[in-house]
Amino acid sequence: MVSAVLERPTLILNRSWQPVGVAPVSRSLVLLWNDNARVVDPQDYQLYTWFDWSRLIPRDDEPFIQAVRLRLRVPEVVALTHYDRIPINAVTFSRRNIYKRDRYTCQYCGAQPGTEELTLDHVLPRAQGGISTWENCVLACIGCNKRKADRTPEQAGMPLRKQPVRPVWRPLYATRDMRIDSWTRFVSEAYWNVELEE
Repeated sequence: MVSAVLERPTLILNRSWQPVGVAPVSRSLVLLWNDNARVVDPQDYQLYTWFDWSRLIPRDDEPFIQAVRLRLRVPEVVALTHYDRIPINAVTFSRRNIYKRDRYTCQYCGAQPGTEELTLDHVLPRAQGGISTWENCVLACIGCNKRKADRTPEQAGMPLRKQPVRPVWRPLYATRDMRIDSWTRFVSEAYWNVELEE
């Protein structure tokens, strides 16, 4: 139970209150303890130091961490005290992220058969010099991948539903589909609607 609470996501804001990332509660508490962050109360935007935060009593309906002498409220939003930039990040090229970008959908026929029935396809086949990049890899169902074989989509007569591109990193990419309602006061709806924006 405690480990699940410590792994809950916390929205990290920079000093200007712009979202710059998501961290587990355990990391946000370390930032707070080391005086590198303040907890932001999403209701009234009040800032709390570790001392102030540790003195607040959790409500019955909110998660908490049970320590030896106190119950500690779980922070949902923290603001860094010294960092005022917006990090430049890139989404790592990986099979998992290709699945997310293509929304678990075959890019040739549009089927969504499940992860076991989807494969990674090279638009320009490796047999013709294609390499593994964001712009050259798409998801394909097993049937479409067999039909396309070592040909380009044009050669196989199988047009792509959309051209593959490198996705744009968003601070909330790491939330793993967990939405915290209080974050809507700090994050625009666009972040929620597109997990990996192209």
